[in-house]
Amino acid sequence: MIDTHVHLNFDSFQPDLLQVVQAWRDSGVVQLVHSCVEPSEFEAIQALADRLPELSFAVGLHPLDADRWTAVMAGEIRDLARSDRRVVAIGETGLDFYKADNRLLQFEAFEAQLRVARELDLPVIIHCRDAAPEMAALLQRVWSAEGSVRGVMHCWSGTPEETEWFLNLGFYISFSGIVTFKNAAQVQASAQQVPGDRLLIETDCPFLAPVPKRGERRNQPAYVRYVAERVAALRGESLEAIANQTTQNARRLFRLSVPSSPASAPDWQQAAQQSSASLPAPLSLRTP
Repeated sequence: MIDTHVHLNFDSFQPDLLQVVQAWRDSGVVQLVHSCVEPSEFEAIQALADRLPELSFAVGLHPLDADRWTAVMAGEIRDLARSDRRVVAIGETGLDFYKADNRLLQFEAFEAQLRVARELDLPVIIHCRDAAPEMAALLQRVWSAEGSVRGVMHCWSGTPEETEWFLNLGFYISFSGIVTFKNAAQVQASAQQVPGDRLLIETDCPFLAPVPKRGERRNQPAYVRYVAERVAALRGESLEAIANQTTQNARRLFRLSVPSSPASAPDWQQAAQQSSASLPAPLSLRTP
C-alpha cells in the first residue's frame, strides 16, 4: 500500500518515530508521499527522506497559510521542486473557506502554484474544504485559458455530485480516515463512485485517525490499512485488490519508482535525534 498524504515532520511524531516507521512497514505500507504546508518545511522533510527510501515529497503553500504568500514565493517553490528529484508534486495547495477571511490571497496562491505544477510537469495535491463549487469553477477557467494539470483531490470529503466535477476535470480522488466515520454517508457514496483507476488512499496523519483508532490523538501511516479495508468493503472488493489498485494509481500519478530497500533502523533513529530540534511545531489548525 501507498499512503499518499502524510505530515511526519510534525512534533507529535518526535517521541517515537522509529516505532512509527516500523509499524507502517509491518502493516504493508511500501511508499509514502509527504505533503508540505509551507516552503520553510522543505529541509526538515528532506532530512526525513534522506533516511527513508520509501518517502517522496511535495513542496507548496497550504491555503490556510495564504497570508504568507508573496510574489516571489512561486519562484521559491519552483526552485525547491527542481532542487531534488524526490519532489513528486506541488502542494498541498488549494482553497479552504472554513472560517477563512483571506479568500483573495488563497485564489492568488493557488493559481500561481498551478502554473508551477504545469511548468514542471508535476501533479498538484489539492486541499479543498468548504469550497468545492469555487474550486471547480476556478479549475475550469484555468484549464480553458492555460491548460490542465494532473493531480489529486486529497482527503476528499465531497458529495457524489462534487466528486463527479473533479473526475471530469481529470483528477484522482484520495480518501482518508473520514471514509470510515459513522456519519460519512456522502463520502462513502463517493468512494463507491470513483473509477478504480482514479482511486487513492491516505491517512493525512497526524490528523483524522480512522475507525477503529479514532479515539487516538495521533493518526499514523500504518492506519492507512483501515482506510483501505473500509473502501474495499464499500466497493465490494478485496483488501488485496484495493491495495494493489491504489498502489498502481499512486505510482502512475506521482511517477514513483519502486524503492529498493527500507532504511536501517539505527540510522533512522540517529537521524531523528539529530534533526528533532529543527522540525516545526504541530499546526493544529491545519486539519484536512
